[in-house]
Amino acid sequence: MPLNHPQLNSHTTDARTHIRPALGAISLAAALALAACGQSTPAAGPPGGGMPPAEVGVVTVTPGELGLVSELPGRLEASRVAQVRARAAGILQKRLFREGSDVKAGQTLFEIDAAPYRATFESAQATQAKAEANLLQASALAERYKPLADAKAISQQEFVAAQAAQKQAQADVAVAKAAVQTARINLDYANVSAPISGRIGRALVTEGALVGQGEATQLAVVQQIDPIYVNFTQSAGDTMKLRRALEAGQLKRAGTEAASVRVLLEDGTEYARPGKLLFSDLTVDSTTGQVALRAEVPNPGGSLLPGLYVRVKLEQAKASNAITLPQQAVTRSAQGDSVMVVGADGKVTPRPVKVGAQQNGQWVILDGLQAGEQVMVDGFQKLRGAAPVKPVPWLAPGSAAPVAADPAKPKAAAGNAG
Repeated sequence: MPLNHPQLNSHTTDARTHIRPALGAISLAAALALAACGQSTPAAGPPGGGMPPAEVGVVTVTPGELGLVSELPGRLEASRVAQVRARAAGILQKRLFREGSDVKAGQTLFEIDAAPYRATFESAQATQAKAEANLLQASALAERYKPLADAKAISQQEFVAAQAAQKQAQADVAVAKAAVQTARINLDYANVSAPISGRIGRALVTEGALVGQGEATQLAVVQQIDPIYVNFTQSAGDTMKLRRALEAGQLKRAGTEAASVRVLLEDGTEYARPGKLLFSDLTVDSTTGQVALRAEVPNPGGSLLPGLYVRVKLEQAKASNAITLPQQAVTRSAQGDSVMVVGADGKVTPRPVKVGAQQNGQWVILDGLQAGEQVMVDGFQKLRGAAPVKPVPWLAPGSAAPVAADPAKPKAAAGNAG
């Protein structure tokens, strides 16, 4: 059939007439679908199409009273130390204590052979008894001669001789008593006792050793470690600066009686019981420029041992309106110290500050900040020039995190996005 046949042309025209409405319906459906999807999709950013402000962690400046603590090196020392020595010469026979135990003052620790001293004591007692017998006889003779001398029955010389014999007998008794007392002391020295209460160390001699021959042999050492002393030093410059601040009223004393002292052990843990400062030396060491100080710390359990090196946290004063910031909030350089302050408009500006000592992992700010200001601690990498930021409270590592939002809401939004 020819292409320009009237019947063929008629069929072609009818097909085109049916196809055009179908294509129009499909296009309309697609447009409606795209419009619906566009209505459900949320806006990607704030009005105007810009980036949202970056969130940064901040802390609010809050002045308060703060104890100014200095951390100094120190060494523990027993509050009382006594060397147990043999004051009597002889063979050591017994040790009557357990090494490393606690002993009481007057407790017998060693026994030395006491036989020679006992014999000397008994001989002195016999001498005293003889002297007392001679005194009795001389006193009776003098009493009998007295009325005879008054009656001129005997010469005056005989009476004076009787009185002299009585006085000499009295002196002999006094000498004998002193000899008895000396012998008793030497006999007591054969039992070596603890001079003070405390903890005794190891025995320095064993049974069978000859001690006290020529010099007082050291047998053991007793140390009293409750309380225990902490000896430490502080820079003379820091001490003078503190005194000037106290006199000027910039600081106030930490306590009414003595400064508080805390002891840090070698592993970094803090000893549970606080101590108190006893005194500071009146002179400065010419070689080191340090002032010696001593503190007293309770040690009932004996966990602190003499000779141990420790760190001492000494609170000597308190600041009334002190400001502290985390260390990462402060930028320290040769040009000075500064922080980043977030204003009410979200703008971040650097602020020079004056930094003092370190307290509990934070810097003490002496000048440059006011109460209520917000200081950046985290999010420095999010800063984009002069763009504003969104301050959020900063949480220290390990502290409780803020309550999370309802997890159902993000899921609903995600479903709509599809």
